[in-house]
Amino acid sequence: MSQARQQLAEQLAEAVFQALYDDLSRQERVLLVVSGGSTPVPFFKALAGKSLPWERVDVTLADERWVDEQSSDSNAKLVREHLLQSEAAAATFIPLTSRATTPEEGVDEVAKQTESLTWPASVVILGMGGDGHTASLFPDSPELTLALATEEPLVAVRTPSQPQPRITFSADRLHQARRHILHITGDDKRAVLAKALNGDDVRQLPIRAFLTCPLAIYWAP
Repeated sequence: MSQARQQLAEQLAEAVFQALYDDLSRQERVLLVVSGGSTPVPFFKALAGKSLPWERVDVTLADERWVDEQSSDSNAKLVREHLLQSEAAAATFIPLTSRATTPEEGVDEVAKQTESLTWPASVVILGMGGDGHTASLFPDSPELTLALATEEPLVAVRTPSQPQPRITFSADRLHQARRHILHITGDDKRAVLAKALNGDDVRQLPIRAFLTCPLAIYWAP
């Protein structure tokens, strides 16, 4: 991994640590919402090394593939292996899956699991795909309109471009945070972000749903 990406991960971990620390001085519990994929792994490792009262921190995901937690495609597995380590192992992790066969059958149960979370979140960390998707808000998803408009916390999502069905927090619920951060790497993602900033059709590039709120952008080549 490039030095620039490692440095970015460490700067992001420091910013998130500071945000959680500040909020913990004012409230009993705090919520951190993270995203999956390969980009956040060095950030997870850097944050796991920070000294916080982790037993007062709740962690959940912006979205999840509806797969077994032992699957290499599971965002929960990624979080457990890279973030919930050393001191951070004391955090409470709320996954976004259940034993139900499909996300449509499981979404109500998962919503109950997440009811106890401390909204507004202290920090929501979003990623972005080359198609402009963030969380599981995909431009080609039939559920995109619902996920952008509903006040329900979670939406079951299927999308032609993705092999697995998914579950995602709605845009409304993800907006309920004190701080929003976009963590991306590579020139291709920077180009997509530039395109998103130059237009306003959210359905074309769903990341635009978060460009209307203050969004800290962490990018490295």
